[in-house]
Amino acid sequence: MKTVFITGGSRGIGRALVRAFAKENYRVAFTYLSSHEAALALSKETGALAIRCDAGDDAQMQSAINRALSAFGHLDAVIHNAGTAHTSLVQDMTAEEFDSLYRVHLRGAFLLCKYALPAMISRQSGSVIFISSMWGQVGASCESAYSACKAGLIGFGKALAQEVGPSRVRVNCICPGVIDTDMLAPYSEEDKQALREETPLQRLGTPEDIAASALFLCSEKASFITGQVLGVNGGFVIT
Repeated sequence: MKTVFITGGSRGIGRALVRAFAKENYRVAFTYLSSHEAALALSKETGALAIRCDAGDDAQMQSAINRALSAFGHLDAVIHNAGTAHTSLVQDMTAEEFDSLYRVHLRGAFLLCKYALPAMISRQSGSVIFISSMWGQVGASCESAYSACKAGLIGFGKALAQEVGPSRVRVNCICPGVIDTDMLAPYSEEDKQALREETPLQRLGTPEDIAASALFLCSEKASFITGQVLGVNGGFVIT
């Protein structure tokens, strides 16, 4: 049976990832930080292994990966989805706020790979996916730090794909567009409608759109795809 380890799996895109992979008969482990009740409910619903873990903490990430390996014996895929956003002018942002974004997005991706890759390399098989953002491709005003972190994931993914390709481990990035999750909760319905109209396909994305893309990239149908950036944004950004 195939296995997958997902960071930030209790809400939004992460929850859709857990559900989608479980539905495809993967054994799933996912991490969460503070959404304890949501994580337990999702674990009960899907049979997935829920692990409390701060993605940017070295010891916690190592422990989480070890728990998954102990439970499953191997990992076929890992997906770094954990993340947070912050909107402000650069001059109004504190160094601590910047560090917080870096910690979960980039340091988290590094730690995930540091501890998961040895098991994949030893089996000469595996798929790594980073959930980046369309703002990692083109940048967003007042989200410069977030954009930088997401762009960093793209650069990390491209370099890592070359590094581990000879070990038959694939690395790809998914760049979501405007996705209808609780991150849009502060937006008014008028704001959401404006975003729909700005998107060529005239709708907001869903977490399930991202999950379907991740399933494809982890499948044998994508066995010759690595180092790539897949935009799932309804045409909002075309590069």
